[in-house]
Amino acid sequence: MGQVVETLELTQTQNVQLYDEINPLSLDCGAALAPITVAYETYGTLNVEGTNAVLICHALTANAHAAGYNSPDDKTSGWWDGLIGPGKAFDTDKYFVISPNILGSCYGTTGPTSVNPKTGQSYRMSFPQISVRDIVRVQKRLLDALGVNRLAAVSGSSLGGMQVLEWPLLYPDFCETIIPISTAAKQPAWCIALNAAARAAITSDPDWQNGNYINQPARGLALARMIGMISYRSPQEFEERFGREQHSPDGKYYDPANVFEIERYLRHHGQKLVERFDANTYLLLARTMDLHDVTLSRDTLRNTLGSIRVRTLSIGISSDQRYHPAEQKEIARHIPNARYAEINSIHGHDAFLIEFEKISNAISEFLP
Repeated sequence: MGQVVETLELTQTQNVQLYDEINPLSLDCGAALAPITVAYETYGTLNVEGTNAVLICHALTANAHAAGYNSPDDKTSGWWDGLIGPGKAFDTDKYFVISPNILGSCYGTTGPTSVNPKTGQSYRMSFPQISVRDIVRVQKRLLDALGVNRLAAVSGSSLGGMQVLEWPLLYPDFCETIIPISTAAKQPAWCIALNAAARAAITSDPDWQNGNYINQPARGLALARMIGMISYRSPQEFEERFGREQHSPDGKYYDPANVFEIERYLRHHGQKLVERFDANTYLLLARTMDLHDVTLSRDTLRNTLGSIRVRTLSIGISSDQRYHPAEQKEIARHIPNARYAEINSIHGHDAFLIEFEKISNAISEFLP
């Protein structure tokens, strides 16, 4: 795994089995899961002490490919390439950056699309319900296997930010710094509602077949993504980019085939997700987000977050419709050694995938 450089340099996703039948993972739901394989990418070099590692945690439909290129044919780099590499916020001349695909995903790590060794068939809907804490426990096993003795930082947004918050609570002596972005200490009702509508779109598709589909329930999964995209961006951005423009300005105004440009945008993103993601996986991980609550089986929010002793930078996005800046401010208010930074952007929740310069400036000023 080479370092990420500004010119094309290939990276390669690796896989490692971390749990087996003899040593399964005990899940929070009470089930045991094995074997568990994790796909991951690394950038930079781990120091002799194993203490210069940075863990990158991805969001709902992302994967381990956070930076660089996986092949000469790649047209786009990893989803956080603007932040990972020499001289960037997560400087690979200084840090060893690890980006694992999360438990339950469909990009190489064990999840609903994986084969259940007990049946010889894909898990599908029989895959047990996981928690954000389960995801973090698997990440810890990966870091142990890679020889990481301490994390210099953990960062991620959305579902990734939920993982970030669990790290100092599950392993308080293992990380020095956390940088949660656009996330919440507890999944808010607004986001649960959005996810519920998205899940209903999938499960209402006749092609879903109670999860036993051969071909994707394309209409349901596309609609789920359309619902998500509405909340991932902001009304201001939609107005500036699309307004009331129709696809064919010279077409008939009342023709139902002459759709608005915003409709075409949503349909496009819906189809793109159908081509690259799995519906059962979407159901599982969306539910995992809804179950997220750092206070569960612990203490009050004030006391739970107050027990975190690591340096913290909580980053909010001014136009985030999904996780309002108030969520990030609450995190910073309760963590003793925390700082809050706000990114001014019209791009809403997805600004963490767009506003690289602004986010980089905030992180670079914070990291030692």
